[in-house]
Amino acid sequence: GRRTERAAWQFTGLPSYADELEGRVAFAWRALDAFYEEDERILGHAADAYHRIDIRDTSRTLEVRSGDTVIARTTRPVVLYESGFAPRWYVPREDIKEKELTPVEGRTFCPYKGLADYYDIGEAKKAAWSYREAYPEVGRVGDLVSFEPDRVEVYLDGERLHLEPGQQVVPHGVDRSLGTDEVLSH
Repeated sequence: GRRTERAAWQFTGLPSYADELEGRVAFAWRALDAFYEEDERILGHAADAYHRIDIRDTSRTLEVRSGDTVIARTTRPVVLYESGFAPRWYVPREDIKEKELTPVEGRTFCPYKGLADYYDIGEAKKAAWSYREAYPEVGRVGDLVSFEPDRVEVYLDGERLHLEPGQQVVPHGVDRSLGTDEVLSH
């Protein structure tokens, strides 16, 4: 019983090399209430079939510093490799001085990992994050903490990490007026 303007479109007058698009309709993601793959609701945006996440345990030494203060030190970090991004190193909470992390308001959403909570460390804004309730597919990083090497000092086996150009993650808010309660309920 509801009508949405400009929610779908169809190409007309296609060249012969695009025959497979003949008679097909595309939908405007933001104009619709929800999308599904089979019986599961897709949150945020459609998954990229070529996007990959691999998670590995390691015994390398990871240390996080803010000035002279050691924020975290572990010999059991977990590394998350995600297509197109620098490796992200996650630290168990037991190996972090939690009092140095100040929770901040606002969360971002990743359709591959879930909702991220952020922490300031001293003057460094949003210098760390955690997927407190990570999706089951990436559950190994659930409730671990990762640190931004361009906001605090992160050392792996004594060598300071730096993000390469183009590897900075741009956090996105919850998409299509999707509230955090709705994301958590799925």
